[in-house]
Amino acid sequence: MAKLVVAVTRRLPAPVEARLRANYTARLNATDRPLSASEIASAAQGADVLLPTVTDRIDAALVCVLPASIRLIANFGAGLDHIDLAACAERNIPVANTPDVLTEDTADMAMALILAAARRLGEGERLVRAGAWRGWTPTFMIGRRIAGKRLGIVGMGRIGAALARRGLGFGMAVHYHNRSRAPASLEVELRARFWPDLDAMLEAVDIVSIHCPRTKETEGLFSAARLARLAPHAILVNTARGGIVDEAALAAALVEGRIAAAGLDVYDGEPAVNPALLTLENVVLAPHLGSATEEGRVAMGERALANIAAFADGRPLPDAVKGR
Repeated sequence: MAKLVVAVTRRLPAPVEARLRANYTARLNATDRPLSASEIASAAQGADVLLPTVTDRIDAALVCVLPASIRLIANFGAGLDHIDLAACAERNIPVANTPDVLTEDTADMAMALILAAARRLGEGERLVRAGAWRGWTPTFMIGRRIAGKRLGIVGMGRIGAALARRGLGFGMAVHYHNRSRAPASLEVELRARFWPDLDAMLEAVDIVSIHCPRTKETEGLFSAARLARLAPHAILVNTARGGIVDEAALAAALVEGRIAAAGLDVYDGEPAVNPALLTLENVVLAPHLGSATEEGRVAMGERALANIAAFADGRPLPDAVKGR
């Protein structure tokens, strides 16, 4: 029996690519150059499986021109806002993703951004590298202590809960807003207070960390009006998706001192970053590193491979995604 043909849009960790080559006819992207929609469609010609990443826009227009040979889209990543699931469902192309394996890494990144923003680490690191540091003084680069602060989590899924556990370890009080209330056992474990009204929670907390998916409902969720709910000492962190935050409004709030600081790992239209953010010292900017650990990226690949193997064997996909 001929091996499945798998078209891969970007470079993957070496162990994952080795398994793809060993088990399938793998079309790999050796240059790691982002492919255009037409290039993805071309690479998919005659392939059974398309393995895209979160940087590939698999919209309705592209889904419509995918060859009939494509019978599975095995996404390398948990997020799905870049894939038109309804269009895939119309063509009866199942979609799988890689949940669960990114939880701890992304929660670590959120905690790192909270610390970096609160303690001005980015600003301080740039100062040292520039040779502008003149030594310790009692009033130099004063940041904020996070112990005792109120941490507001928007989206109490796996990653939000993992961040809450880290927050508890740092002596923070956990507050959260979610579409539905978390199980009572989780609230007890995290000593977490549920806020059904997001605006009310924002007015009550010191640090906000975003962990909800990007959907039609959450697009622009943190608008200028919502950012105005935050206290002047507040810190905003986003490791979810860029389009959830109005970046121009965030930059204005930071410039005018209406919030103290921010930490961002994702951007609307990335890799482009709003120029207004690039000039500010009170925002920490990371290049979408949430899942960027060796362990995490290999685990993502293993999860994608498990979905492809199940498809090849005619078994149910372990991580099948329902159309929206």
